[in-house]
Amino acid sequence: MTPRTKRWVLAGGGLFVVIIVGLAVYLVLPGEKVPAPAEAGQTKTAKGSLAQADLVNRFLAAFQVGDAQTAGLLTDDPLAASQQLAAVRRSLGPRNMTATPGAITTDSVPIDISWTFGPDRVWKYASTLPMTKSGESWKVHWTPTLVHPKLTADRNLALTTDPTGQLAVVDREGAVLLAWGPSGAEPVGGADVELLAPALARVAGASGGKRGWHVVLVDRAGTQVEVLGGAESSLPKQITTTLDLGNQQAAQAAVNSAARPAMLVAIQPSTGDILAVAQNGPAGADPLALHGQYPPGSTFKIVTAAAVLQAGTAGVNTVLNCPAEITIGSRTIPNEEHVQAGDVPMHTAFARSCNTTFGKLAADLPADALSKAASQFGLNADFVVPGITTETGRVDPAGSSTQRVEDGIGQGKVQASPLGSALMSATVASGRAVTPKLWRDGPETTVTAGYQPPPRAVLDRIRTMMREVVTAGTAKALAGRGAVFGKTGTAQFGDGVHSHGWFTGYRGDVAFAVFVDSGESSKPAVAIANTFLGAIR
Repeated sequence: MTPRTKRWVLAGGGLFVVIIVGLAVYLVLPGEKVPAPAEAGQTKTAKGSLAQADLVNRFLAAFQVGDAQTAGLLTDDPLAASQQLAAVRRSLGPRNMTATPGAITTDSVPIDISWTFGPDRVWKYASTLPMTKSGESWKVHWTPTLVHPKLTADRNLALTTDPTGQLAVVDREGAVLLAWGPSGAEPVGGADVELLAPALARVAGASGGKRGWHVVLVDRAGTQVEVLGGAESSLPKQITTTLDLGNQQAAQAAVNSAARPAMLVAIQPSTGDILAVAQNGPAGADPLALHGQYPPGSTFKIVTAAAVLQAGTAGVNTVLNCPAEITIGSRTIPNEEHVQAGDVPMHTAFARSCNTTFGKLAADLPADALSKAASQFGLNADFVVPGITTETGRVDPAGSSTQRVEDGIGQGKVQASPLGSALMSATVASGRAVTPKLWRDGPETTVTAGYQPPPRAVLDRIRTMMREVVTAGTAKALAGRGAVFGKTGTAQFGDGVHSHGWFTGYRGDVAFAVFVDSGESSKPAVAIANTFLGAIR
């Protein structure tokens, strides 16, 4: 066989193989599926001639991934097709898009189109992809209706969502605290509401509502012509919290003035409404002001005085000794800065915060007297306030006189949160049990362990002593802030080297507590209280 003959035989054999393969495909095709290109993201079903099926799958693969140029080149009007396909893609901005073909008829194929814009935002509809034969090859016949049946050359598709800024939570006066944004309920009051924003958002979004969205047909000017699909808004109704934005801003500014971790809680005694909850940066993002447990120091003398008055062991005018230091059992108690007042009435010992006087008074009380008195001020109460975690405090019966000495001056095992301390002052101010609330027209607080306040006569005497703390005692720095009632506190913790600082009190219908972690004395807390009171009405 000559080389030339050999080449003809090989060429003929190759042609024969191509013909056989082509016939096999043609024979199998009418009842089989033609797979889409891998980049299409799924297998497509397109029945018809091999050329038509290949054209459909190639066009839809490009259409799905937003390759307008490639898709346009497969049409009989590449420029118009690529421009409008690109415009639709830009305007809708989908996360994903699929186009699934059905069986090819003579010159068209039905397609099911699905656009995904986000969670629970899927738009589906049916369309038709037309084809035309140009010589021996097939092309997609370009018409905007293949993208959507109502799309025309002079119109476009656009995605709209309900505008952000719809109110979610407002304060007691209607000032906006949270509004619905792209990610849910978001604070609009800046840093002043960041601490409670997660709690407010949890309650505001409890119904699981969502912002509405729509795909619309628009003209060249961008004016909406028709709504083609989407979902209506199901956002929860606006709700009102008990917070007062003015008080909240004042509280936040006051704690921000401290270098140490500082917290402030304000409550309205007449209603139990929580008016403000603030912490500075060093105190962290966890709202410990509502549930953190700390030794309350001399603020607890409010409780000790109430227990003494109810036991009848002393009255506000009973003269008692206030030495700089006293030893009771195995415990030696000093006054802060070793203050020595001598023989003074109990109300003076209270105003000057004599540990030695109140330690001795506590030692002589029954084992459960302080625990019972603490319960009368809400420190053993338990509330479930929707959206937040609260813990007011804990005071158990003391089994020994030494333990009662320490508990009586707010050391030992007694614990209170800033919320609990504010509740204590709110009880004195109102003369009744106070239930803390965070919502005015939302979910209500559940009282799982309530309390009853001390008798009115006892509270009258406590008020007189708390007023003297400001006029002539350890909180004289607040004397210029009106009729302020209060009690300072310094509480050692850990190994006793460092101390927390406290102030709790009320003015008018605002009761509050200030806590400064490692403040070393009550002075930083009094300074924060001074700033707060100077800023609120």
